[in-house]
Amino acid sequence: MAYMYILRCSDGSYYVGSTRNLESRLYQHQTGIGAEYTRCRRPVELVYAYEFEDVADAYAAEKRVQGWSRAKREALIRGDYDLLPTLARKDFRRRDPRPWRE
Repeated sequence: MAYMYILRCSDGSYYVGSTRNLESRLYQHQTGIGAEYTRCRRPVELVYAYEFEDVADAYAAEKRVQGWSRAKREALIRGDYDLLPTLARKDFRRRDPRPWRE
């Protein structure tokens, strides 16, 4: 088993990681021997975890979620899965470069 997880850091930022042993990894983050990012942002709180059969899948999910916006990560944490596709869309409509035009 493997996990992709999200931590909320003391400064309000999010850290996304993956591991084979979630309990051990959380201990590492809490004691300052985990990732450099969380070392100076303790304490951290586990706000989301998803279990995978394969560590490669957990790592792929980690990399995917790391590229997400804060709003999209928060929707995942809340379990608002219907909102995720909406947050992934960008507005590609052409905008008039002349803002003085109506």
